[in-house]
Amino acid sequence: MSRTKAGILIATLVLALAGCTDEAPTAPQPSRAALAWKLVWNDEFEGGAGGRPSARDWILSTGTGYRGGASQWGTGEVETMTDAAANVHLDGAGHLAIVPLRAGGGAGRWTSARVESRRTDFAAPAGGAVRIEASLRMPDVTGPQAAGYWSAFWALGEPARPVAATNWPHIGEWDIMENVNGRDSVWHTLHCGTPIGGPCNETTGLGSGELPCSGCRTAYHTYAIEHDRSVSPEELRWYVDDRNTFTVRADRVDQATWSAANHHGFFVILNVAMGGAFPAPFGGGPTPATKPGVPMLVDRVAVRTAAGRG
Repeated sequence: MSRTKAGILIATLVLALAGCTDEAPTAPQPSRAALAWKLVWNDEFEGGAGGRPSARDWILSTGTGYRGGASQWGTGEVETMTDAAANVHLDGAGHLAIVPLRAGGGAGRWTSARVESRRTDFAAPAGGAVRIEASLRMPDVTGPQAAGYWSAFWALGEPARPVAATNWPHIGEWDIMENVNGRDSVWHTLHCGTPIGGPCNETTGLGSGELPCSGCRTAYHTYAIEHDRSVSPEELRWYVDDRNTFTVRADRVDQATWSAANHHGFFVILNVAMGGAFPAPFGGGPTPATKPGVPMLVDRVAVRTAAGRG
């Protein structure tokens, strides 16, 4: 979700409406079922109502951007991220709630939360694979009341953290689930290469376009990405409820761009933004009609790796 160059926020994101599918591989590929997955990290958000996500596992990033990084998180979103319990808490039923709220001063002022994993080393081993997944429910709001909502589950390349993501998108971003303005849909995207244009068509990135996601506001669904280095060319595969919904293969870009974006660790991010570059082409940001307090609910997050084959 991070487009960290503040001056390139809006124009090309409207291209996300266009669908995008990669060609079938030219050679037989090993079966995905042959991957022997091992759980390396997870959180099921157990705890009493109003409790905090584990400080051992999570960081709450606050404000309107990383210190030293782009303003408004580089995307033009209007909320201020906080660590207040009203914006981020356990619901007591095994879920993490991320809740956007209207702040004082009018329709354009909001607070919300951005939750990031402390670990930044989630990576596919050479010849193996990594899978990052979450079971979550998108904010259950639609129509005029959903204007400006932008919920996301994503991962950012490890090299971003020490430098406030000023090296985006070179270091890679995997948008596993994005949803805007209460639409019954989901987007998947790889961001890589240079900040404008380049091999990854930034700032839009290499994306799935808008995909239907019936029931994703009203029920929990599992969203996942796999980086598989056991096949040639390597693949990034996105899934909704274990159905492969989008794939990007390494031969889509040059080797240096692919390696810089994917051959390192990642950290996980969960957040609900308000307004900004992505909602803009789909009805715009929050208005006086936008309903505050509708959460994204996260049931669990898990990361698995698989060693190289044979």
